[in-house]
This record gives sequence, structure tokens and C-alpha cells, in this order.
Amino acid sequence: MEDTKNVENLLEIRNLTKRFPGVLANDQITMDIRKGEIHALLGENGAGKSTLAECLFGFYQYEEGDIFLRGKKINLLTPRDAIKNRIGMVHQHFQLVDPFTAVENIVLGTDGLSAIINMREARENIRTLCEQYGLDLDLDAKIWQLCVGEQQWVEILKALFVGVDLLILDEPTAVLTPQEMDKLFAVLEVMKEDGLSIIFITHKLKEVMAVSDRVTVLRKGKKVATVNTSDTSQRELAKMMVGREVLFRIEKDDKPAGKEIFTVKDFWTKDDRGQDAVKGLSFSLREGEILGLAGVAGNGQKELFEALVGVRKASHGEVILNGENVENFRPNAIMERGVGHIPEDRLRAGLVPGFQVLENLYLGLQRSNSFRNGPLLNKKAIREYALRCVEDYDVITPSINHLTKNLSGGNQQKLILARELKNDPAVLLAAQPTRGLDVGVVEYVHEQLLIMRGRGMAILLITEELDELFLLADRIAVMYQGEITGLMDTADAHLDDIGLLMAGC
Repeated sequence: MEDTKNVENLLEIRNLTKRFPGVLANDQITMDIRKGEIHALLGENGAGKSTLAECLFGFYQYEEGDIFLRGKKINLLTPRDAIKNRIGMVHQHFQLVDPFTAVENIVLGTDGLSAIINMREARENIRTLCEQYGLDLDLDAKIWQLCVGEQQWVEILKALFVGVDLLILDEPTAVLTPQEMDKLFAVLEVMKEDGLSIIFITHKLKEVMAVSDRVTVLRKGKKVATVNTSDTSQRELAKMMVGREVLFRIEKDDKPAGKEIFTVKDFWTKDDRGQDAVKGLSFSLREGEILGLAGVAGNGQKELFEALVGVRKASHGEVILNGENVENFRPNAIMERGVGHIPEDRLRAGLVPGFQVLENLYLGLQRSNSFRNGPLLNKKAIREYALRCVEDYDVITPSINHLTKNLSGGNQQKLILARELKNDPAVLLAAQPTRGLDVGVVEYVHEQLLIMRGRGMAILLITEELDELFLLADRIAVMYQGEITGLMDTADAHLDDIGLLMAGC
């Protein structure tokens, strides 16, 4: 039950509605934000969280409803209107200028900025903010010289520098190590004590329970409820998010792993700028095991995955699959030898959004004799195969002729799972397989990975979700600046140690 006694509302949202072509993103949202509280905004991917936040920041203009600040109705037509009303926002994708220093980014775009801005005074004000919140930040470093966690502090300081009363954080922990996340939560508590109101947008239930005072749950653009965090639980919040009970623990058998079937030796590959992204990396996968690869985004995981599946050239090393070196083989040749893959960006790298469900399901398999009558495609076989995939992997679609872009994110991911797992590959390379998915689909993906493990599949699981690693992986490797800095059995791993290795300590 939400407590409404003796509270002071900073912001009130009344019947806010935002539409996009063919989509009702926010449907009559009514909620309030109290002075000096951390208010979590929780929901699955596509629930309308970020859209609502962008309306509050003036980036989107809503069609219906009203916003009241300190009891006065306000109109937010641009982000500058929001800033003038002391509302700040840190976006999921940072809005920073890489060649500029931290201090230059902080003052950039603020009211009063001009050629004669007093940078000495601005620097002192920023240093005072850093001391107030215990931040150790090199203000003269260029943005590109800072780690991702430090860049986020620059974004937060941009908002604090202009003196906001309401700070909106959109998925702020997505790029942080566990230690950086703990530091963020500690600073948010200090900000709250100083009277700042914070909207904390997330889909991670553990974070909601750890940091928020109240939580509003959105589902399919509608508000489900606002509750005191102390009066609820992860299980109740999950049910509100997806509309059904969700299991948080899944059974993993203790069957020992088999022989090594996939080995990477002294592997090097470059990023898009020609710099070494993966540096002498070595590991192996065994039958019936999941090797989890942990690391903060940007430490070479993306380049490693792309090189292993054949869409990026390796500059040195070996990739041994069942005794054969497949380094720099083309993607179809790697697939034909029994390697499936789940890319981190399902729409850009995993699917063709404008293709039908049926077409995406046999994408890459069109050369298979199972789908051909001589030089022609066997349309009957393809259709039967697609129908089996949709049924076996619970893909919710009006028909197999439905355009893939019109499916939900969860069903798009199930489509990839169906295509990649249906033929039982020997090895599966999975990059961020649950990114952006609601807890119900996350549960489904986890179950499928463990089923494949039980059948003897060797799985490389690249993820930034540490809970996922500890739940699924048999061994955990940590990647930092293109190298493996630690490799251990999951049973012997500790969260703090993993976090330190992720930070290069």
C-alpha cells in the first residue's frame, strides 16, 4: 500500500498520453514524484519507461495530459524547458563530446555559456560538487580518456551543475561494474538526503529493491501500480511487469562436462579503428558446459564474438573446432560445421526486420538439402519447418507470414533461438542473449540454454548481467581491455572478485 501521509509532491503527472504511428507508448499515465525520494520506474522492454522520461525532459511532446511542478502546470516543449524547470536527465546513451574535457562537457549547453564564461569559477563549483558526493574525477581528461563509469559521472555532474531538483536516470547501471554500481547507489542516497528527487529507470528487480523508496510499474504503456518498495518483493514486482508468476531459480544438473570441442588460442583481432581489441586471448569450451564471459561493455567482447562467427577478421591465432582450425572461415562455413550464434543486437545482426517470420527462420539454411528440390527451394518443407519452430519455441505471431519487425522484442529473440537451436549445433556463441527482455522471456531463454547444455552443447555466454553468469555458467572468465584477467569455476567465484577483475584490478 502506498503511503500518502505527510508527503510533499515535487512533480505530478496526470493522464499523460504519448502516441507514435501505430503505437500507444504511454496510455493515461498518472503518478507523482515526491521531494527527496528515489522513485523507480520499472517495466519490460517496450513498456513505455524511456518514452515517459523523454516527455518529462521535453524531448517528446505528449498529446494528452498535464504535468505539474510544485503545484504549477508546466509545458515542456524542449530539453531546455526542462532544464529551466530544474529537471535533468542522464540518457542511456551518453550525450558527451569525446574531444572535450570533462569540465568542458559539464558546462557545455548550460544557461549563460558564452565566450567569456568564467571557467575557473565553473571548475571550482564542479570540484565542490565532486567533494560533496565523494567523486574522484579528472576534470581535465578528455571524455575518450575516461572509462565508461567516469563518463556517467560527467553526465550526472552536468545535471547537478545547473542545480536540478529532479534527476532522471535511464538504465544507469547498464555499463557499470558491481563496485561502480554500489558507489552510484551510495551517492544517490546522499543526493536524496540533500532533497533531490530521482527517477530511476530500470528493468532489474534487484536494483529496485536495493535503491528505491517507491516503484511505479508500467506494462504495455499503462501504469499497473505504484507501491512502497518496502511493502513489495521481487516476485510481486515481476508478476506486475509480465502479468504472471515468474520463477527466479532454475535447476541446473551437476553432470560433468565432456571433452574439449572448441578452443581459442592466442587470438587477436582489431576494432573498427584498427586498434587491437582482443589481445592474445585463449580459452576452451567443453561439451555440456556453459563458459560465462564477464566484462564491462567496450572491453573487446563485441569484436571477439564477431571474429568467432566470421564477420570480423582475426589478425592472429587459432580457433579449433573438433580438431579443425576454422579461424577466418566465412560465417556460413562456420555454421555448417556446427556453430550457432545469438548476436547482441537482434534486429541489426540477428534478423531482417522486413522479412517474414518464415523467411527469418530459414535464413542461412537455404543451401541445406532439407529445403531444396534440386536448384529450387522446397517451399512445403520450409513452411513445415517454420511452423514447427514457432510451435516448439512459443513464438507468438499471427502467422509465419507476419513481418518480423512487428513482433515484440521477446518474440524476435525466440525467433533467433528457434533458428539457431532447432538443429542442435555442437557449439553456441551467445552474446547478451537476454538484453532488453522482460523477466518472463529472460526465464525462457535461461531454460533453453540449460536444456542445450544438458544435451551436450558447448556454450559461450557473453553477458554483462552478473546474476545471469552465476545462475547459468559452469566457469566464469573475466575480460578487461581485450584480455582475460581471470578464469574460475563458478562455485569458487565471488561477486566482489569478479567486479575487481572487470575493473582491471
